[in-house]
Order: sequence, then structure tokens, then C-alpha cells
Amino acid sequence: MTRVAIYSRFSSQLQRDASIEDQQRLCRERAEREGWRIVEAFSDRAVSGASMLRPGLQALFDAAQEGRVDLVLTEALDRLSRDQADIAAIFKRLSFAGVGIVTLAEGEIGELHVGLKGTMNQLFLKDLAAKTRRGLRGRVEAGLSGGGNSYGYDVIRRLGEDGQPVTGERRINVLEAEIIRRIFRDFSVGHSPKAIARELNKEGVPGPRGKLWRDTAIRGHRTRGTGLLNNELYIGRLVWNRLRYVKDPETGKRVSRLNDPSDWIVTDVPDMRIVDDELWEVVKARQGEIEAEPRVQAIKATRFWEKRRATHLLTGLTHCGACGGPLVAVGRDYLACSAARKLGTCDHRKSIRRNVLEEAVLDLLRTRLMQPEAVAAFVKSYSAAANSEAGALQAARSRLQSDRDTTARKLDGLYEAIAEGLRTPGLKAKLEELEARISDLDATLREPAPVPVRLHPNLSELYRNKVAELAQTLSDPEIRTESLEIIRGLIERVIVLHEGECIVLELEGALTAMISLAQNDKSRPAAACSEKVVAGGRSRRSRRAGAGKAKASAAGLAEASQVSLVAGAGFEPATFRL
Repeated sequence: MTRVAIYSRFSSQLQRDASIEDQQRLCRERAEREGWRIVEAFSDRAVSGASMLRPGLQALFDAAQEGRVDLVLTEALDRLSRDQADIAAIFKRLSFAGVGIVTLAEGEIGELHVGLKGTMNQLFLKDLAAKTRRGLRGRVEAGLSGGGNSYGYDVIRRLGEDGQPVTGERRINVLEAEIIRRIFRDFSVGHSPKAIARELNKEGVPGPRGKLWRDTAIRGHRTRGTGLLNNELYIGRLVWNRLRYVKDPETGKRVSRLNDPSDWIVTDVPDMRIVDDELWEVVKARQGEIEAEPRVQAIKATRFWEKRRATHLLTGLTHCGACGGPLVAVGRDYLACSAARKLGTCDHRKSIRRNVLEEAVLDLLRTRLMQPEAVAAFVKSYSAAANSEAGALQAARSRLQSDRDTTARKLDGLYEAIAEGLRTPGLKAKLEELEARISDLDATLREPAPVPVRLHPNLSELYRNKVAELAQTLSDPEIRTESLEIIRGLIERVIVLHEGECIVLELEGALTAMISLAQNDKSRPAAACSEKVVAGGRSRRSRRAGAGKAKASAAGLAEASQVSLVAGAGFEPATFRL
């Protein structure tokens, strides 16, 4: 029997949440008519079809890749995507996995549907965008908001004479307006955006959207008109269509592009003024002085914004042990707590050399995770639990096979009775019942039998050898990218805490990825176990500021380390000191 996955989506708040249930109901009715078996249903609520970054769609890909479905059933092709390139990519990906696509509107999807329907959906998106922009332009020229809201203003919510919500109206927030004027005054007398943000956070002043103040929110980008210091609405001038947004085909994310000034729509809104012209001009003059500095000009000459940032071993994985905030680049070679350096909300201002931290983490990966004793216990416990479950499934499968054999013998008896001329009113109904039962049992028995779990007993040594080999390849530019991503996949999180002259590291490893690496298996053999392990030891090693390479101790896990199959459990946390 064909195994079907239903996919449904609605894209905006203009549609009802029940739209998902409506789509699924229609798909279930179609599957019932066709005799298909629905195994899973995936959905994305209030998510645009122009993006591939949808949880439901990604889960559907996983199910297809793992062989859990034979067919994807959806209301229409535009539920999967409205983007022409994305439609082709979805079709190609599902086809590679041997999964077909059927929609209620177009039927079975082939290459012709992908080409024609994808083009139509793309044209629909462009037409919708043009109509939306036309409506927004009319609203802006009337002095109303073209979308979004700036710090310093409150959105007015009311109903018009026709009973419909009135959009685009706002009023000045008196308290926030005073903060804006304070920021302009502080900057005009020489305070930096970073110093202003730190002082506001120290005083507990809520930032935009109730979050902490950041220097980037104040500084912004002068040419693009972003940031508090560049928002012309504060001097009663509404500027619209300064920027346009396009989707990066590599990341799927939107990036901004500056429009030609002749395309900008500028409307005077004197009622929205917060800052007087004299203070505004002083701020603009100081920005010009800063921009004219040789140091700034040299930085701009590099056109760094056009270069994609390099991904380092620990990019996005390191966090401050004191506040939990991310560690960010300080200069070219150092990492430090972002909250301490920019927000002033954390006391851990010390930085650490990137290469020292990377070498320490690699050493932890090699020597402290996957300890032989702990791994041996894990392999034994996990194999026993997994094989016990597989045994139960095999026993259930044997019972189904026995039931199928018994039903087949009954059916053969009825066939013989009919051949000998037996005719009774209930014979046909009984015959159909037994045939349907055999059909259901055959469909279940066609599913693959459970495979015994086998984890290599020498898993820890295999893992350490693989990590050592990968670490050596990081210096080879031809294969560095692939090796880097494999190693990054082994790390969930790195916690860095400064204690006097010591640096305390806590490394959380992705257990399933670690075992897969050791087994040369891209599947996830340990999916039922803990997803993380924590590396560390009780030994102390002091490191003076500016000292040489950090050396990781190989003392092993603490005696309290345990292995468990309970979700969320793993090796007990322990700290390790450089």
C-alpha cells in the first residue's frame, strides 16, 4: 500500500489557521478514495511559500530521505513553494529519494508542471509585490506609515467609519522621544554609540522592542538611513523606498540593496518631529568628521562588506559561561563576550586568542569525549536497549505473519467450498473480509524488518583517530571546508568562563554525530540516546595571559560520569581548566 505524507501551508495572517485543517481534510479524502495509507502530516503555519527555510518542509525532506514515505500529497503545487527555482529543487530532491508528488489541483506532478506552474507562481509573487508596493506608496504619500514602526512612536489602533481597522497612523511616545533626544545630545558632544548603549543598559532603560541597547542600533548605516542617528522621521521627514530586498540564492535569506535616490518617496510629516534641525545638523557634522578620518577611510577602502565572512571552527558555537551570551570576534585573532564588550551587562571582558581556544577544543574532542570506559558502558547499554526493542518488533512481525498464514488457510477453504458448489448469502461478504485482511497484512509485512544495532566495541579509539585525521586536514585549503563542517557537526556548544588566571571550558558534543563519525555512517544510529555529552575533568592548569598554546589534560571523565539512555541525559557535566 502506498505510504503518503500530507503537506499543508498557509502564508499570512490574512488566512485562517483552520486553513491547515481544511487542506488536510481534503487530502485525507483523496487518499481514502485512492486506497493510500497516510503515515505522516506536515504543515507550516503563517510561513511564506517563497522560502525553503520552513520546519514542516524540512521535516518532509527528512522523511523522504529516510524512506518513510512513497508519495507527497498536497492541495496545490504553490503550497510547496511559489518560487520557481525552489519548486524545481523540491521536485529534484523528492525524485532522488524515489518520492512522487500529487496535488489535488494539478494531479500527478512531472517536469512539465514544475516548469509551467513554477513560472506562473513566480509571476504571481511579482504581481502581488507590485500591487502591495502601489498601495503602500499611496499610504506614505498621505503621511502614514509604510510598514513597521520606529522607536519613539506608538501605533494607533482604531476602526474607521467603515468598521475596518485604520492602518499607518502613529503618535509620539513621550518617554521614548526624550531618550532619543538624549542619545542625539550625547553623540553630539563626543560620546560613542557603544558608550551610550552601555550607559543606557546600566541605567536599565529598555531598548527598542524592550531588548537591551546595542551600539549598532544607535549607529546604524548613514547612507542606508538605518539606526537612530539616521532616522529622518525624527526631524519630520518620512522617507520610503530607500531600500529594496532580494533573496540570496545561496542562503535563502533576504538582503538589502540601496535604491537610486530618484526612486525615494519623501513626505513631510511635521507632527512626527522629535529632534530639532540644529541638533540634527550637529550630529550629521560629527558623523562626517568620523567618516573622513584616515583610519575609517582605510577600512572602507577594503570594501569588507562585499566579502563573505570566513567560517572558523567555533563560529557561532562559543558562549560566555557567566551570562550565556555569544563570544564574538574582537579584532582579527581574539574572541570575547559580546554582552561584556558591547552591552556592558557582563563582567567577563577578558578576551582569548581564537587559535588557543580552537586547539584546546580539538584536544578535548580527541582526548576527553568518548572515553573508553564510558563508551564501552554506553555501547553495551544502548545495544541491549535497542536490540530489545528490535526483538519486540520482530516478535510482533512474527505474530502478523502467523495471522496472515491463518487467514490465508481460511480463505483457501472458502475457495474450495465455492469450487464444490457451496453458495450462501454471507459467503461473499466473508470472502471479501478475508481478502481485505490479507491485503492489509501484506502491506504491513512489506515494510523492512528491524535491523539489529551493532556499535563497534572499539568506538572510542576509532573516534579519536578520525578527529585527529580531520584536525590535520584543516591546514589543507582544498579539503578544509568539508573537514571543518564535519568537526563543527560534532560540537553542540562551548562554554568559556574566566576564573582569575584560569579559563574554564565546558564542551558539549553531539553524541549521535560522534558515533556516526566513528562508524563511518551518515545515518543516526544512536537516535534513541542522549544527543549531548559534556567533556571536562577535575584537574587544574593555570594559563598566564599571553602564554603559549593551551594543553588539555587527559585525566578522563570524573568518577561521577554516567551513561544513560534517558532523553536529555549523558555524561555528567564537569569543568576543565586550561
